[in-house]
Amino acid sequence: MRVKNQGTLFMKKIIIMALCFVNALASAQNFEDSWTGFFSYVSVKGISQGNGKIYVAAENSVFTYDQISGEITTISTINGLFGEEISSIYYSENFNVLLIGYENGLMDVVIDGEEDILSVVDIFDKPTIPPDRKRINDFYEYDGKAYISAEFGITVYDLSRLEFGDTYFIGDLGTQINITQTTVSGDYIYASSSEGGVRRGLVDDEDLIDFDRWTTVTAGNIRGVQTLGEEVYLARNNNNIERFDEGTDTFSVVENIGAPILDFETEGDILAITTAQSIRAYGLNYNLEAVVNNTLPDFDFTLQSGMGFNNTFFLGTTNDGLLIVPFGSQDVIQALPDGPILNQPFSIDASPGQLWVSFGDLTATNNPFPISRFGISNLRDDTWTNIPYEELLDVLNITPNPPQQRGPSDLVKVTINPNNPNEVYMSSFIGGLMRINDQTPEVFLDQTNSNIEQAIIEGGRCPGINTTENAGIRLYGSTYDRQGNFWLLQSKVDEGLLKLNGGTGSNFEKTDISSIIDNVCEQALIDIAISREGYIFMGTAENGLVGYNPTSGALNSIADGPGNGNLPLPNAKALAFDRQNRLWIGTTRGLRVLFNVGGFFDEEGNTDAQEIIILEDGVPQELLFQQTITDIEVDGSNNKWISTSTSGVFYVSSNGQETLLRFTRENSPLPSNNVQDIAIDGSTGRVYFATVNGLVAFEGTSTAPRDNLDNVYAFPNPVRPGFTGNVTIDGLTAQANVKITDIEGNLVFETTSEGGSVLWDTRAFGQYKVASGVYLVMITTDDALETKVSKIMIVR
Repeated sequence: MRVKNQGTLFMKKIIIMALCFVNALASAQNFEDSWTGFFSYVSVKGISQGNGKIYVAAENSVFTYDQISGEITTISTINGLFGEEISSIYYSENFNVLLIGYENGLMDVVIDGEEDILSVVDIFDKPTIPPDRKRINDFYEYDGKAYISAEFGITVYDLSRLEFGDTYFIGDLGTQINITQTTVSGDYIYASSSEGGVRRGLVDDEDLIDFDRWTTVTAGNIRGVQTLGEEVYLARNNNNIERFDEGTDTFSVVENIGAPILDFETEGDILAITTAQSIRAYGLNYNLEAVVNNTLPDFDFTLQSGMGFNNTFFLGTTNDGLLIVPFGSQDVIQALPDGPILNQPFSIDASPGQLWVSFGDLTATNNPFPISRFGISNLRDDTWTNIPYEELLDVLNITPNPPQQRGPSDLVKVTINPNNPNEVYMSSFIGGLMRINDQTPEVFLDQTNSNIEQAIIEGGRCPGINTTENAGIRLYGSTYDRQGNFWLLQSKVDEGLLKLNGGTGSNFEKTDISSIIDNVCEQALIDIAISREGYIFMGTAENGLVGYNPTSGALNSIADGPGNGNLPLPNAKALAFDRQNRLWIGTTRGLRVLFNVGGFFDEEGNTDAQEIIILEDGVPQELLFQQTITDIEVDGSNNKWISTSTSGVFYVSSNGQETLLRFTRENSPLPSNNVQDIAIDGSTGRVYFATVNGLVAFEGTSTAPRDNLDNVYAFPNPVRPGFTGNVTIDGLTAQANVKITDIEGNLVFETTSEGGSVLWDTRAFGQYKVASGVYLVMITTDDALETKVSKIMIVR
């Protein structure tokens, strides 16, 4: 027996114990009452089972499939999940607990019967573990504990107490190595590593935190290690499957799978080995039980995860969700919750009852390369219709023409016709313009069938371009004017402003803007907005704000610096006119408002945009100072929804002086603080947020103004004891006068509607809560030609 220096051992244990986790649990809030999630579940990253259900991990959300009823239930940020990229999932049937591990080390614990989800941040917050070593690779349950395989080592999680135990750093001299899987067989726990082969120790050894208690059984890059019956198998990254021989303490090859192994999992007495094109099930003694190859009818799938259980394959695909195939059968059940094609929405637009989504992919400098080729998604009455990219090409009868891709690639802007919601335009930042009619792509306009021309940049004209380049057809911002004309921006050409009279046809009116900016060398004309007077305003990436008067042909622009426009930087990524005809301008370094829209083209007019100054703890501050603003939308109450690339979403009052709401990943179901676009359904007040990690919606209350008072209503009504929110009075016309009195006629509230709804906090002019009783709501339109009386009952 080898005797260690006791002093050295004592110091080693002190150091190791200092690296152990301090348990940190937080109960995540459930947002189902006020939010809706619209996540994509097509890409299945992991699968587990228990209590008659299959637990399926998609990219950043989870769904369950009931094997008896076929019922599908989703779990997402709406329920309290982190919303980050999921790397592993495991269900403990012994403790009725679902564990969800993430790429960044976060972990969610979902307990059956409990509404709230436990958010575990111990690994994520641990400063002694580098950020690139926190990925949770796998969960393995043994004797009431979950052994968590991670890129730093192994940590033990007590499933009964829901708290961490020891952490094992088992690399040479106690270094951190990437543990891909663990398993227990006989007296030993085995750990596979992509850096340190397979190592094992006595599972009941109380000193497993000592790296010297682990011995290396085999070296190499190991994909995983699993127990099948009483035998231990490993999967190497050279596609070998090897079995452990207890007599020689060595692994020997039993098969080469012939393709990269993507998943290696045992469930009961079945070992499932998954490659991109097949899944194989092996029983005891490594007897092949069944195989499914990529030959299933109606599915041309690619796999990334898989499980064999109860004589059935469960296939985790990249684009088709979960496929369920009995052993020896070609029958397929597809389990896939309704949702959009992808979890990376780029542009969205809403009209009453529907939402359109595109998934263009541009760099921060508005470069479309490498070209993205994604389909599109449409939500109608909370049901999704998805059109894959290949189907777009087929319907539009387009044959790609490399190297310059022809077709609806990099779709970066969605615009619904406000006068005909069945008609939708989507602009491509490389190929042209697609028109959709009643969910069917109708035509793709480019240089072959319209007067849109490809952008040819002559060598030497722009910095960094020395040879003549074909930049394709770079279309971005688009909108409709009050007359129903469709306006569109094209970058990399002199005639950068395009117009379709009546919003139809293929012959564009073009306006040359080269006298005001060099659009050929400009990165992108990004956004467009039209004032009440019909002035056209264009937001650029590098040349500030450009204005065009269609009546006079006048052009003007503003940039950064006082007296020169007062923008924080010479760019304008987001533009929106409010109901007072003020232009709100979002830049990559803050917010500005142009109050003097009418004087923008006057030679001596003041065209400086202004900051919004607010008081924060008594100190004047600039609203959204230094923030990169991605979109601005105005709701029915003239309040502004403003999205940012790093700080979530701000909801501010009509003048910007009050922040009404602030949504971030930390306090809401937003799956990311990088919010790329916003869309509002004016008929319901629902506000959609397109983030880089998925699409969610806040069930807002501010609706667009109605034409009359026929459908006025208040909710909740009655107001029951314990209610602490606002009563919404909806169905109003613009500028309607709203008075609320008690039954004796005493006035307790009065306001004028900006849009189709107003809020009442059930207080008498904001001072004290009104008493129980019936309150009269008296509404008069701004022209005093129509009145309406409604009632609200309050029970304290």
